[in-house]
Amino acid sequence: MSGDPENPEHPERAAVTSLADDFLAGLREWLAIPSIGTDPAHHGDVGRSARWLADALRRDGWPDVQVWDTGPALPAVYACWPAADPDAPTVLVYGHHDVQPVDPVEQWHHPPFEATLVGEELFGRGASDDKGQVAMHLLGVKAHLAALGATQPAVTIKLFVEGEEESGSPHLARLIDDHRDDLTCDLVVFTDTPLYARDAPTICTGQRGVYGAEVVFTGGTSDVHSGRAGGSVPNPATAIARLVAALHDDKGRVRLRDFYADVVEPTEAERADYAALPFEEHVWLANSGGAQAVSGEEGWSTLERVWVRPTAEVNGIHGGYTGPGLKTIVPAQASVKLSFRLVPDQRPERIADALREFVAAHTPPGLRAEIIPRGDGVPPYAMDVTHPAVGALKEAVEAAFDQPVHFSRTGGSGPAALLHGWLGVPVVYLGATLPDDRIHAPNERVVVPLLLRGAEAAARLWRTLPERLT
Repeated sequence: MSGDPENPEHPERAAVTSLADDFLAGLREWLAIPSIGTDPAHHGDVGRSARWLADALRRDGWPDVQVWDTGPALPAVYACWPAADPDAPTVLVYGHHDVQPVDPVEQWHHPPFEATLVGEELFGRGASDDKGQVAMHLLGVKAHLAALGATQPAVTIKLFVEGEEESGSPHLARLIDDHRDDLTCDLVVFTDTPLYARDAPTICTGQRGVYGAEVVFTGGTSDVHSGRAGGSVPNPATAIARLVAALHDDKGRVRLRDFYADVVEPTEAERADYAALPFEEHVWLANSGGAQAVSGEEGWSTLERVWVRPTAEVNGIHGGYTGPGLKTIVPAQASVKLSFRLVPDQRPERIADALREFVAAHTPPGLRAEIIPRGDGVPPYAMDVTHPAVGALKEAVEAAFDQPVHFSRTGGSGPAALLHGWLGVPVVYLGATLPDDRIHAPNERVVVPLLLRGAEAAARLWRTLPERLT
């Protein structure tokens, strides 16, 4: 990444450069707050994190800052900075300030809540997911105003930072409904996705959805000696194994009825962009838990399998005795935990129906089946790459990173579809982290220069959006 920050063609870059030290100091302070939303013992810290962000926004000059903490959602932060032109578009930036637990803490090279800068990398829980990217947008707004020499932005900018994303955003819909007037906008900028690689910046165009459930097969009321009853009663563990084996055909396709009926495939242009990205299989495998080989649905590349194809995965399986040595029993119960990654236009509720039908068809006589859903699931989302806002975003990112960028997607899930559905406006993605930032794992980090370029891209986007969305 190159470019002269003093060049008059780069006023946003010059502004970001001048503000970089203060930005980093503030981010390190915020990362020290252990806002682990999934742990009730840290819910007070989630509140502290929200108040820290609200104070930072007020110091930056945001005229309307609110902490939404009346429950049942963990505290969220809302802010609004109106545009100078009352007819300018309104953009809502979404992110989250809650973070994942840090276990196993002994594997961290630095204390997880003492942000540590090593070269260009900042280590700490939340550095990448998602405090770093939220702070990036605060910097982007300041740089935008500095570049314009203005006290109001070119678009009305709203910020909505929730505190429950790492818990699956269970109260997000209610939060949006309760504050619909505040959150009204023309466009959502979602800031919780990575670039493809440091030397291959991309614009994410979508996230997969997810539905999870546990299937439990129960036979008798207790385990029974395999010599006494083996071969004479149905074995729940065997039945679970057969159900798992039946999930896929020999081409890697999921065998639930009509599983692919709603799938919208990517455009040829998007597939061409994916193919143009640098990909080394051995590097990808090394960064995928040290896997030994790629596999999956026939006819699709590895990146396509991860980004734009639906999946069924066994997350865990249990049945009978699993301790040391041998215990000759027929278990009374066995279970499997399943998750399905979904792509547009699949819906969790339809997958739930198909799973119930599949389980019923694979439950032997004499066994009782129970399906325990893990929440309602998260729908997938993909944006229209021909939308004018996407063109503006692409130009801003290319200018900030000094190179052409391709489209990508991410295999993970998030509430983009919920935001789109409840607010009724398009969602675009602007993130500046990396897939190997070790989010949710020990030694999470963020590459600081990428956050600075992301802030520059945001600042450029605010300048150019009015002419694109009017």
